[in-house]
Amino acid sequence: MLQAAVKLIVANGVEKTTLKDVGEHAGYSRGLAGYRFGSKAGMLAFIVRTIGEDWLRDLTRAVEGLEGYEAMAAAIDEHLSFCLDAPDRVRAFYILWFEAAAPQSAVRQVVSGIHDRRRRDVARWITGGVARGAPQPAMPANDIAGQFNTAIVGIVYHWLQHPGDTEGVAQLHENLKITMRRLLEPAFTTGK
Repeated sequence: MLQAAVKLIVANGVEKTTLKDVGEHAGYSRGLAGYRFGSKAGMLAFIVRTIGEDWLRDLTRAVEGLEGYEAMAAAIDEHLSFCLDAPDRVRAFYILWFEAAAPQSAVRQVVSGIHDRRRRDVARWITGGVARGAPQPAMPANDIAGQFNTAIVGIVYHWLQHPGDTEGVAQLHENLKITMRRLLEPAFTTGK
């Protein structure tokens, strides 16, 4: 049912995706999706959690044993691969991610938790790099982590708006690595 829901969200959007359609599209009865997820909100939260867990598993593998810039670069490369290897799943995930900005969003709490975890992970990579001998960045690790997350979300938004621009999306990921390397430099000035 996950694949059916993903396809419908990508094709029709969140609002027009119904539990009935998901059940039928998956080849089951009209009511099975309702029984399985309890509600549309339950289905949407399931999609975000499931795809988010897949991403976390791949990310954990990609950054294993790495700290500092090396972990950030590996995470950026893995993010690009994640987007390109399963575009419909990732597109549905980020459609729901942006939907979470709505005040009554069914996935707001789940997305907020993923976002907070992402920021903590990046800050931990930075402080871990410093602990292993990398120079202390001029900016606080949490600020750099916030910039990292913001840039990833911006890249994803570009990708959602321009799905065929894989070369441009790959370049944006490379540019983010350059930006992160610069932000981790001890002599970087913030202009304050």
